[in-house]
Amino acid sequence: MTGSGTVFVVAIDGPAGSGKSSVSKEVARRRDYGYLDTGAAYRALAWHALAHEADTSDAASVIDILGDFDYAISLDPDAYWVRVGDTDVTAAIRETRVAEAVSGVARVPAVREAANRLFRQLIAESGRAGVVVEGRDITTVVTPDAPVRILLTAAPEVRAARRSAEVTTQSAAAVAEALHRRDAADSTVVDFLTAAPGVTVVDTTELDFDQSVDAVLGVIATVEEQQTGATHGR
Repeated sequence: MTGSGTVFVVAIDGPAGSGKSSVSKEVARRRDYGYLDTGAAYRALAWHALAHEADTSDAASVIDILGDFDYAISLDPDAYWVRVGDTDVTAAIRETRVAEAVSGVARVPAVREAANRLFRQLIAESGRAGVVVEGRDITTVVTPDAPVRILLTAAPEVRAARRSAEVTTQSAAAVAEALHRRDAADSTVVDFLTAAPGVTVVDTTELDFDQSVDAVLGVIATVEEQQTGATHGR
């Protein structure tokens, strides 16, 4: 189904503030699936680089610290944690200084290749019937053959407002500017604003949280019906 054994993969891409993480986690809960936040790996590597005082704008420096990057993440949506070595960095990787360094490490091809191998391994070894995988290039690079591929998006002003509600230490204007910078930087690495062929767009601009979750569950249900119909039609 996905190149990961019998694991049913729901691949969700989208920009920051689209509701990607919260919606993906809730969908995983309702389906009793695993939840894989791929962005956490890049954030954790950025944290690791900063801890080693590495220059995240220099690819060679980033590759140097990749060698001893001991990364682990929980796929349980109800017991989510991220670790680097023995250090729990679940909260630390959400800090502003880490967010500002993420694009620097994520743009390095060797980093993305290593991360993609890790993601596929985590999916294959999840022990779950399915995994909801969310990030930037999940539908096109990480699991391009996933049975469910979704681009979750929303209008820029709505995304900025949502992120501002999450970040209480910055003004709305500062959050919006940071969101714009992140989108601009990340878009040089991967196109996460345009749906690839075969990818379903779920626009959450006019949807609340529960409606967004229901919309994604609806896409999954449609795919399952199509697969059942195809099986019975043989």
